[in-house]
Amino acid sequence: MFMLDNKPLPLDTGFKHNGIQYPNNWLRLASSADRSAIGITEVADPEPYDDRFYWGVDNPKQLDDLIVTPEEGDPYTQHGLKHQWIVQVKDTAGKLLAQTDWMIVRKMERSIDVPDQTATYRASVVAECARLETAITSAADVATLISVVGSQDWGITVF
Repeated sequence: MFMLDNKPLPLDTGFKHNGIQYPNNWLRLASSADRSAIGITEVADPEPYDDRFYWGVDNPKQLDDLIVTPEEGDPYTQHGLKHQWIVQVKDTAGKLLAQTDWMIVRKMERSIDVPDQTATYRASVVAECARLETAITSAADVATLISVVGSQDWGITVF
């Protein structure tokens, strides 16, 4: 990554420095000496991190819920990663089950049996949701939570 005056310079974007406008391709075409002459330095790109779980490199987000009591106002719950991922898992399960909910309604209203394949599929979705919720709740740290989230297996079948 190129830096000028402690600001990153994106490739293929023109920039202005000391009253001179540089064209979009200047950084690619300029030599190291040309870049150095106007104060451009090259630094390593920042270390990547997964912003679903981290605020920055080695800065994990809050794992558990936290009750916050402000100086003024009522206490409130600040939800952590576990809560957020449990909500996500339940939402996924609900969307997968919604595809066959009409068969359950049909069974209740008209006593038409739910096909075995559908019943098995629905049971597997419910079981996977329960497994994930338990594993998420039990996660001791962010690394474990990442592993659990990465292990999702909904067994998606097209009917």
